[in-house]
Amino acid sequence: MSITTDQEWEGMEKVSQAVATTLKEMRRFAQPGMSTKQIDEFGGQLLQSLGAKSAPALAYGFPGWTCISVNNEVAHGIPSATRILQEGDLVNIDVSAELNGF
Repeated sequence: MSITTDQEWEGMEKVSQAVATTLKEMRRFAQPGMSTKQIDEFGGQLLQSLGAKSAPALAYGFPGWTCISVNNEVAHGIPSATRILQEGDLVNIDVSAELNGF
């Protein structure tokens, strides 16, 4: 997308803020003993509270609000109720969103 107007700039800024806030809060929320599904649901609630939707779910029918990869998973990890975080796990949370067409 090329940004050519102030309105487009503002739209991109708002969706970027929603993504940044969601990622920051999900990072704080995640703890050993939690499932990646619990973390994803928390992120989904945050996105909804900000008026945003999951871009992967909208575009590809992704089965989660966010992508959460643990340790050796390269990318686009599917949130799971059985994937429980352990102390020392390397966790990658990928948040992308749609907000008012942006």
